[in-house]
Amino acid sequence: MPANSYRLQLSADFTLFDAAAQIPYLRRLGVDWLYLSPLLEAASGSAHGYDVVDHGRVDAARGGAEGLERLAETAHAAGMGVLVDIVPNHMGVGDPAVNPWWRDVLEHGHSSEFADFFDIDWDAGDGRVKTWPDEVNYRRFFAINELAALRVEDPGVFDASHREIARWFAEGLVDGVRVDHPDGLRDPGAYLERLSRAVGGAPIWVEKILEGDERLPPTWPVEGTTGYDALGLVDRVFIDPRGEAELTRVADDATGAPFDWPALAADRKREVARGVLHPDVARIARELGAAVGGGTEAALVEEALVELAAALPVYRTYLPFGREYLDAAAARASAARPGLAAAIARTVAGLTDPGNPGAARFQQTSGMIMAKGVEDSAFYRYPRLTSLNEVGGDPSWFALAPDGFHERQAARAAQLPGTMTALTTHDTKRSEDARARIAALSEVPAEWAALFAELRELTGTGHAPIDELVWQAIIGAWPASAERLVDYALKAAREAGDATSWTAPDEEFEARLAALARSPFENGRVGRIVADFAARIAPAGWSNGLGMKLLQLLSPGMPDVYQGTERWDRSLVDPDNRRPVDYAASSELLARLDDGWLPPVDDSGAAKLLVVSRALRLRRDRPELLQGYAPVRADGPRADHLIGVDRGGAAALATRLPLGLQAAGGWDGDTVVELHGRDELTGQRFDGRVPLGTVFARYPVALVVTA
Repeated sequence: MPANSYRLQLSADFTLFDAAAQIPYLRRLGVDWLYLSPLLEAASGSAHGYDVVDHGRVDAARGGAEGLERLAETAHAAGMGVLVDIVPNHMGVGDPAVNPWWRDVLEHGHSSEFADFFDIDWDAGDGRVKTWPDEVNYRRFFAINELAALRVEDPGVFDASHREIARWFAEGLVDGVRVDHPDGLRDPGAYLERLSRAVGGAPIWVEKILEGDERLPPTWPVEGTTGYDALGLVDRVFIDPRGEAELTRVADDATGAPFDWPALAADRKREVARGVLHPDVARIARELGAAVGGGTEAALVEEALVELAAALPVYRTYLPFGREYLDAAAARASAARPGLAAAIARTVAGLTDPGNPGAARFQQTSGMIMAKGVEDSAFYRYPRLTSLNEVGGDPSWFALAPDGFHERQAARAAQLPGTMTALTTHDTKRSEDARARIAALSEVPAEWAALFAELRELTGTGHAPIDELVWQAIIGAWPASAERLVDYALKAAREAGDATSWTAPDEEFEARLAALARSPFENGRVGRIVADFAARIAPAGWSNGLGMKLLQLLSPGMPDVYQGTERWDRSLVDPDNRRPVDYAASSELLARLDDGWLPPVDDSGAAKLLVVSRALRLRRDRPELLQGYAPVRADGPRADHLIGVDRGGAAALATRLPLGLQAAGGWDGDTVVELHGRDELTGQRFDGRVPLGTVFARYPVALVVTA
């Protein structure tokens, strides 16, 4: 099993050969396994690889079969494993000329030899494929017409789409696999069992979003998830609960009414189910058929499905596993729409019938409704503290006290010891260091309120919620180019789908929004306000960022480091988070650290590189030090500013709420912690009850080997 992983985004600009060239640096960094974005041939110019067009070969633009062989040989010679992201749910069909399966289906319709490869509603298309929005008759990845879903539940389709992947494992090129969007599959459990056999029992991780206390089905042959559940815990322990009331007031004032997150999330899910995903909902209703009334009842069944999806608290069920979530959704939906209660009851009866095809299809569809409605819409309408608006997260859950953090981490250690942990991925809305700085707003809510009010007077769109969301992004990413900020602002507003949208862009509003994003560069007063405030909270962001990273790297599970985040990375949503990484600069800094340099905590990110390299090396080279879990607690008047974890032979200690600590006068001599060991960051040795001011004399974190 890997001790840790490092995610690399492959493209024509960073190929498998380029990745192989970075292995010496990554080995020195402490990386155990490389974690690669999808490798199969993707649509021309694809920057991400999730639009596979040919399952039979490694993408030539990403280095091809020769590139994979080179990388695997180099990695294995360095003692490193290789983990690859695969995309079983869908294929890229935007250009039929490069996807032979889809081209044949378009040409021959239901008579194509590949007709059953794709999840097409032939009855709704009179034997042909329809591609017009809201008239599409094939299941997609979310609402993207250029990504058509595959029927991998069919053994023939599975074999055809996994033959090349199986070869990688048979030839010893690849050591593990990450499965993209398993919730889109008809029967994820059966798929994972078949995949496990195809890859010879190699470890598997799934991109599964767990909500609240939700757990993975225990029968799945997987090590765990890709780690969004860990991200939410780490983020919240660095947020000051005392800032909640004022930040809520600011957001409420921006919208003119109290923000109700559950209502907003449900409303956006309804909009998606009735809109861009209505063809999928209508197909479920038809497949449920006589079991739920059919005929004149079809409209009621569709509305019942919409309400059930809106009320479902998780992405999907895996019936019979997760039945309690469907029952809870039915109760909630019936209470909200009593006139629809009878139709909801009939619909649930159909959805729990394992012989009804509509039952499985609803499970495939509810996750799409959740993702499109919440992640890609509601998250962009809720500006209270935007670092909380993250995949798998609940923005209404504001902060987490240390005791709650420890309780949840101990449970994760017991339930999924091999699960991945993450702070940044290619899908996060804001990278970890942008969120770390935004989290500092919770400590100075009155200052943020005054700043936002002043900025609204100087420039704005007239739509205060979007304005606040964008200003928080600007503060979190600063300094950033005008181009990056404009691109983010336009994407955020279109995803929100309120003042403008992807399908009906409002050019006048978008011009005002672009002007807001450019204003720090074009309006001297705005530029000074932004730069001064960013500088004011930057040290808190650095402290939070170091603490968040150290906790992630020492937490139970298998930590992943997203490319470039070994130094400061204040990226925003994709494609901003796929910008090139300056590995030469990082390698040079790492060499200086290994020569004994103790860097300052500054914009260079060298201090974060120190933390990441020492923690990764510890996990890789001395795994015996990380076999337990216990809180590290301080005694004294400022004990709440410590968050610490003892893993049995090594302890991670970090500073919480640094602005509040600073306002109180910093660490005092009366706040102490019991420590015995050596700090891997500074070389300090501790033995006994040590003042935290001594522990954190140079850095706001410490990594102490106690064994």
